Amino acid sequence: MTGWKTAWRSFYYDGAPEAADPVLVQGKVALLVIDVQNTYLARPDPATLPPAERAREEAWAPFHERMHGVVIPTIARLIDRFRAGRNPVFFARIACLTPDGADRSLSQKKPGWNNLFLPAWSDASQVVPQLAPHPGEVVVTKTTDSALTGTNLRLMLHNMGVTHVVCTGIFTDQCVSSTVRSLAD
Repeated sequence: MTGWKTAWRSFYYDGAPEAADPVLVQGKVALLVIDVQNTYLARPDPATLPPAERAREEAWAPFHERMHGVVIPTIARLIDRFRAGRNPVFFARIACLTPDGADRSLSQKKPGWNNLFLPAWSDASQVVPQLAPHPGEVVVTKTTDSALTGTNLRLMLHNMGVTHVVCTGIFTDQCVSSTVRSLAD
């Protein structure tokens, strides 16, 4: 029988038994919101852009519509459910801690989309207001894709007795997936 756990499984795992459902214990399941930051939702006034940049900005319109119409409201509901269930909510954001960005990972210094210079104190690096952390909720600042690489998040999760982490965020193919792989290790 093919279920949600095996429907998209690689042939590499053919014949492997289906994993048992996890046992989730209140207070030991954390939500980790990754990189839902102002910089990714900022949009310049199209009237101020040259035609080539305007066309590139317009190509991002579906992304922004989905972020505001589906993703952010869905994450807000997840946060509300975790808080109501007295489960910890964590946030990870990508930012640099040095004024010149020298602490960024090599991938964050390369030209192109990832060439991010987001000082930790800048508005651009903050979690979007609709999902703002409450006082006492942990926000880790990372300088690369995984929220565990180069941060003390793994130690905090362990110290708090967290056994399972639900991950969400903007870039599932980059920072979210690399964090999930790090957590699985």
